[in-house]
Amino acid sequence: MNRANIKILLVDDEPSILTALNFLVQQQGYQVFTAQNGAQALAAMHTHRPHIVVLDVMMPGMDGFEVARQIRQQEAFDDVRIIFLTAKGAQQDRFTGYDSGAEVYLVKPFDNEHFVNMVNELAEWG
Repeated sequence: MNRANIKILLVDDEPSILTALNFLVQQQGYQVFTAQNGAQALAAMHTHRPHIVVLDVMMPGMDGFEVARQIRQQEAFDDVRIIFLTAKGAQQDRFTGYDSGAEVYLVKPFDNEHFVNMVNELAEWG
């Protein structure tokens, strides 16, 4: 699939992180949308129908694990790939991340090249 046709939703409550991720992902040629909390993310899922969602865990209101679970409960989003990008690096957090539906779990601070490689890999899965 042409990268310009692939939509990525970035979800983080830190504007500086969203700006950095947006830059990295747009450089790869993807369409990018952003949300700053779980409720915005779920609304954006219906509005933009992204192929990949990059989720922070610690956000006000609904955390990223709950957002992922809600995405996974909707059949329309069965083909959506989820990447957690979070400061929560404990083994139990990783288990919770994968249990809630993630394909990839990355811990902040993250390596830009590794992050981009993960996005590109998931995009190639179609």
